[in-house]
Amino acid sequence: MRLTRATLALAAGALAPALLLSTPSLAAGAAPSTAAVVSDAGSAYDETDVDDLRVAIARILADPDSGRRVTREAGELLDDGTVEQMRAWLKTGYRLAQAEDDRVAIFRILGDPDISDALRAAASGALDDGTPEALRHFLEVGRYEVDA
Repeated sequence: MRLTRATLALAAGALAPALLLSTPSLAAGAAPSTAAVVSDAGSAYDETDVDDLRVAIARILADPDSGRRVTREAGELLDDGTVEQMRAWLKTGYRLAQAEDDRVAIFRILGDPDISDALRAAASGALDDGTPEALRHFLEVGRYEVDA
């Protein structure tokens, strides 16, 4: 029970700056923005401060569609991650963790003996392609198009 309270307290603390900065008086330009400066050659996370990185990770963690690996890695970063580790995870690690969770979700679909042959073929095709984009597309769109 203590771990749940600590997680909620941490998430609330991480989200507080985002909520405060989204109030109408601040959104209208009354205070300077803390948004990241994006260079043409870099990532949006290159210049982001630690609080904004924590908010981005907390949003991912709060997403009910986040799988086990994403949840585990995001929680570890919020607990013990350095700024550099958070930036690296948001740039590439999140995509890879999501791809692994998507693979697991597709294998669960394939494990259902009652799925149609068309859905089985589409799921196998997404796994054969193997790119994170193909896996995500199948789960978000492709499986519904096949069964439609």
